[in-house]
Amino acid sequence: MRLHIVFSVCAALAIGACSPPAPNQRTFKLQGQVLSVEPNHLQAIIKHEEIKGFMAAMTMPYKLQDPKLADGIQPGDLINATLVVASNDAYLTEVHKVGSAPLEKAPAEASTAAGARSQILGPGEPVPNTAFVDQDGRKRNFASFKGSIAVVTFIYTRCPMPNFCPLMDRQFAEIQRAIKDDASLKNVHLVSVSFDPATDTPPVLKHHAEELKADPARWTFLTGQRADIDQFSARFGVAVTRSATDPNDITHNLRTAIVDADGKLVRIYIGNEWSPKQVIADVKSVG
Repeated sequence: MRLHIVFSVCAALAIGACSPPAPNQRTFKLQGQVLSVEPNHLQAIIKHEEIKGFMAAMTMPYKLQDPKLADGIQPGDLINATLVVASNDAYLTEVHKVGSAPLEKAPAEASTAAGARSQILGPGEPVPNTAFVDQDGRKRNFASFKGSIAVVTFIYTRCPMPNFCPLMDRQFAEIQRAIKDDASLKNVHLVSVSFDPATDTPPVLKHHAEELKADPARWTFLTGQRADIDQFSARFGVAVTRSATDPNDITHNLRTAIVDADGKLVRIYIGNEWSPKQVIADVKSVG
């Protein structure tokens, strides 16, 4: 499978080398090539082979359990490592260099987010009124959320990494519970936009919503035309890279945003380093 590098990746938190085993922890053997290592050695982008029983061959940013694991590792190195996957986290340990090879250039035919060079929205700017389709198959423009404070995130349902899209789902589920219990938040609406419309059809999103116990009155899932979704998500700083040869190969970063009742951007959260409490406090400050 041919793979490629995403233009930007989400930030990740390091965890201590002596952390106790997490609940439901699983381990997998990972074999691949290092494409880049962050200067602080907390994360590396790795193009890896299929991880049997877990995920297809893919290019992903991986958190390192200990920054020392990256000592002596550089782009082009071939590695074997252990991927630890817990219910809320994933990281690499036991990283061993086994060789090196020239880095491949990203294929010219690889598809990247249309409009990735679009100017990212700033606070107070109107969010584009993009046309979508919701989980019930109904056409829905983004302007339909005007009158509510919208909290928007970007996901795809097949994402296997627990600290990527599944984390966004869990965070939104927690926000939904807070909305239900706090009358001052009754005007808040959650919006999850899938950037994998080929797979995330309305029936798939509806099933996904039901698994998350999403209340359709408070939480909407959107899909639509890929070009429209790419242009819309790029305005929030979302970078999506898709392989031209394998639709299952999607590499992306994370962005979550608050949009006020007039359809204007309030703020964008980068990566997964935000909490439901933080978002709720920021939403309450919008008024």
